[in-house]
Amino acid sequence: MRAEAAFVQLALCVAAVTAFYPFHPGWHDEKQGVTFNIEHHPVKGVNVPSDGPPSGATRMPSKYGGPRNVEMVTNDAHVKRDNRYKIQKAVDPKQPLTSGIDQDGTDFAYFVKVQIGSKHKELYMLLDTGAGSSWVMGPGCKDEACSMHSTFGPNDSDTFHNTEEDFNVSYGSGVVNGKLIEDNMTLAGVTFDFKFGMAGTTSTEFVKFPFDGILGLSMTRGHNDNFFEKFGQAHKLDKNIFCVALNRAADGVNAGEIKFGSTNPDKFSGNISYTPLGSQDGEWAIPIDDMAFDGKKAGVGGVLAYIDTGTSFVFGSQDRVQKVHSVIPGAKSADGQTYKVPCDTIKPLTFTFSGIDYEVSPKDWIAPKNAAGECTSNVYGFEVAKGSWLIGDTFLMNVYTVFDKDEKRIGFANLANAKQKQTSTSSTSRVATNAETTATSEADRSVESINSTQSLESHEVQSGGNGGGATKPRETATSAAVRGYLGNGRLVAAMVVIAVLAL
Repeated sequence: MRAEAAFVQLALCVAAVTAFYPFHPGWHDEKQGVTFNIEHHPVKGVNVPSDGPPSGATRMPSKYGGPRNVEMVTNDAHVKRDNRYKIQKAVDPKQPLTSGIDQDGTDFAYFVKVQIGSKHKELYMLLDTGAGSSWVMGPGCKDEACSMHSTFGPNDSDTFHNTEEDFNVSYGSGVVNGKLIEDNMTLAGVTFDFKFGMAGTTSTEFVKFPFDGILGLSMTRGHNDNFFEKFGQAHKLDKNIFCVALNRAADGVNAGEIKFGSTNPDKFSGNISYTPLGSQDGEWAIPIDDMAFDGKKAGVGGVLAYIDTGTSFVFGSQDRVQKVHSVIPGAKSADGQTYKVPCDTIKPLTFTFSGIDYEVSPKDWIAPKNAAGECTSNVYGFEVAKGSWLIGDTFLMNVYTVFDKDEKRIGFANLANAKQKQTSTSSTSRVATNAETTATSEADRSVESINSTQSLESHEVQSGGNGGGATKPRETATSAAVRGYLGNGRLVAAMVVIAVLAL
């Protein structure tokens, strides 16, 4: 069936911080491409007769029929018991304070395995640098997504404590809510006490993903404890940093990892160039200089870019995305949201931060051919973060990324096995000369001119209260410049959630 890039607005919601963004482009729902050796992750059984009729088959789209033939999780209840999510497991890391980053085999979601409670129950949690909230699915949840995932509850740990406080997080048109609980969690060999959410309700969107919850890695505080703050209280880290290397499924062996406390020199080459955060509210957002193709600059810099491991692709306003594709020969769009590009394009897309160019392979910024033989750009014209770019795994697969809480900065370096090299885009740019260098970019200055009333929108919304039902403040963010400029507008903006229609 031919899948066109037709999209429908499902919902608008007040947003606060960038987070997991459940966006499914048309090409991702087609069964074609290459097959990889991917392990099966058992799905929680559903007690229904095996000869029962399909349940809800008409209301759910295909799950994992992505471009690399990762088999879909079907919606028929009698199949759930025997079905499996597909997971491309990471190799066991050799360095301390390090955990392998598994993925779904389609470069669509990256997650880690954690152990929770006295019985060390293992669950998969999405790594989300755009979220302050962390949660897992609870045993009391009766939604379809929970029935297909591992859960954690009082029977899984002798140290489990239910605080009876409510939590509520919105992801587009869906809501995750439940109770805040306290227990210990282990990740990368570090065990720490943690307050996080136990979901009693989850959106059906999570049926499509292998992970059992979300691990919020932003510096903001959601309803729960801030993960990195509690992790650091275990006193295992030399520095309050974590470093991410994401693996591309097509590259074969999954060597992806997250390392805490220090960098892993084996994972990157050249220098790490740092850019100070452009926001003082705890968001991992930095000014972007520009984007370019084949040496032609698009003129889309001077704004903030949220660096979000919980987002699969790259999103920006329609006018900026149009400028990017205007320098790509043959790019065209019928709606300003998705762009068709020539499938034989072999040149990278360039992202520039602090005067340093980082090349994104056409393997990543161009989607595989759809059934009609067309290719789609993975840079989409949806303004998820208002006035800003939202930059996800399409970019992050091509760099080694350092999230530095102590110095309030983000660093990028070329991957150790990457063929592309960093290049300076300006004779006035500071080029990194040491292993770790903080660079100042033209965007640092241009971001200062952003109107103080400009707001930055995203797609995670927080509300909730204590056992008495009081409402807690929503997570918010404020636009800011690197030089200390703070916008006075609250982050209240509408987010467009997208669905793909197969025509």
